[in-house]
Amino acid sequence: MSQTAKRTCVPPTTQCHASDMIHQHGFSDQAPPCSEIAGMDVRELATQHGSPLYVIVEETLRKKYRAAFTAISSRYPNVKFAWSYKTNYLKAVCNVFHQEGALAEVVSDFEYEKARNLGVTGSDIIFNGPYKNKTILRRAVAEGARIQVDNLDELTLLEQLAGEQENTLPVGLRVNMHAGTEPVWDKFGFNFESGEAHRVVERIALGGRLRLDGLHMHLGTFILDLDTYGEGVEKLLDLARYAHETFKIELKYINVGGGFASDNSLKGHNRTGEDKAPTLDQYASAICDPLLNNMPDYQNLPLLLFENGRALVDEAGFLITRVLSSKATTDDERAVIVDAGVNLLQTANWYRLNVHPVESTSKPVTATKVFGPLCMNIDILREHAPLPTLKPNDLLVIHPVGAYNITQSMQFITYRPRVVMLGANGEIDVIRDQESLETVESLEQLPDRLISKERSE
Repeated sequence: MSQTAKRTCVPPTTQCHASDMIHQHGFSDQAPPCSEIAGMDVRELATQHGSPLYVIVEETLRKKYRAAFTAISSRYPNVKFAWSYKTNYLKAVCNVFHQEGALAEVVSDFEYEKARNLGVTGSDIIFNGPYKNKTILRRAVAEGARIQVDNLDELTLLEQLAGEQENTLPVGLRVNMHAGTEPVWDKFGFNFESGEAHRVVERIALGGRLRLDGLHMHLGTFILDLDTYGEGVEKLLDLARYAHETFKIELKYINVGGGFASDNSLKGHNRTGEDKAPTLDQYASAICDPLLNNMPDYQNLPLLLFENGRALVDEAGFLITRVLSSKATTDDERAVIVDAGVNLLQTANWYRLNVHPVESTSKPVTATKVFGPLCMNIDILREHAPLPTLKPNDLLVIHPVGAYNITQSMQFITYRPRVVMLGANGEIDVIRDQESLETVESLEQLPDRLISKERSE
């Protein structure tokens, strides 16, 4: 958000407007009116670019990145961030973070090719994920990407690819572990507790084809318990000590993944996300303190890598949507239908998204169910949004929606909308245009036998 912009879209405040809006902790989750985003009038944005409309605020991206990086780098001397492409892979968003100094963290051939097409060198790419096909893996090896090995089949393939070159091939290992999160993310990497990760370290050390340069963990997403990071770091360093003491391996990097929460509010939590989530300084201390206190006796401290996503982009994203109609549900709850559905807001399944009216009013708020326009009964953006009475063509702003909604959006029943980025100096740039019938059908082919002909009588 611009330094000089008037901020009118603010986090939830403690205001009592209706008895059914009060939670057991004694506060309301009413979202205040949002008539401007980064100084830009919401009504003008909708008029110029249509509705629904995704809006990304560039300055918020930069501020979030700098705040997180400062919190970490002030505690550990050698740090790099890698932007998680799956969180929001629009070119404009990725390049903002690359301009700030971020590497690219990718999990597929599509994301790898996207990063390279943006000019990111192979050596500045961290390649994660449970599946990397042989073609893209060979390319990543040739271009010097940091490859995090996920499973034994991939390890075997990398050993084969290493045999095609003269030098040993540097790799990192993804490690999963019990660190207080439920369920454990044991789909990814090699398990610590069972000794599997230790056996893979031994295989690499004795095999002669690969060189262990790094260890990686990613314990989960939207992690609110700081002890999770402390326990995870200690176990990762236990494995590092095993590698060092047994095989004289000095790691070049330690990758602690991501998982920082945004200001969103999880469903089932009575407190707001902003109130419940740890601060960036708290996350930094929970990771860096045990890291520095338990580091093996290396000559040089390894590079500390982070794969940040949600916490850097979520608050930068807004969705403007228009009321289509209003109705009452069978239990007499007020409801509105808007022009944005769950095909655009996948995170509505997990988060209690803030729904802001655009117009300021003195009318009392009432619990309002916000439906999308899709022919699906599950198309619900918010079960009980505290809103004033709304009429067709009224605008609403849903926030924060910058993480995962665009990358997980799908063309279902309706076209996916335009995305604009708001610059610090008043720029309004279209960074992805609205879909059309032509773009949706561009990959389809109609067999000759199915081409319509004049119907017989």
